Amino acid sequence: MATPVEPPNGVRIQGKHYYSMWQTLFEIDTKYVPIKPIGRGAYGIVCSSVNRETTEKVAIKKIHNAFENRVDALRTLRELKLLRHLLHKNVIALKDVMMPVQRRSFKDVYLVYELMDTDLHQIIKSSQALTNDHCQYFLFQVCTSYLAVEHVFLVV
Repeated sequence: MATPVEPPNGVRIQGKHYYSMWQTLFEIDTKYVPIKPIGRGAYGIVCSSVNRETTEKVAIKKIHNAFENRVDALRTLRELKLLRHLLHKNVIALKDVMMPVQRRSFKDVYLVYELMDTDLHQIIKSSQALTNDHCQYFLFQVCTSYLAVEHVFLVV
């Protein structure tokens, strides 16, 4: 679960609050109330949250030390730029990007997405057998998403 914690160095910053999830500090905008961690991978830790202003459930991804590695920094920038322009029903929506307090020395990036029930990785790992209909549906999603990405590159 998301556990409220004291800020680093005991300095509380207006507009931010602090939570610990999976031994990781989340410094997030106060308009978001974290619920629980839902996933972690090579590029970050994701927690479910509620936007207090809209009551919408969202997912917040923390990318720790986003600029430590040039390749990872470029991947993060690419994800951010693509998702800002890519508005398609088959592609997860980027809802918000939390602005850091220290704009010259921040290390972590927080991206806010629409909250999904599952992801393709969980479906593939699942013990449920995939039917031909499942495969056709996933292929359709990938193809329409690819066309949407191509459209963005033509527009941008």
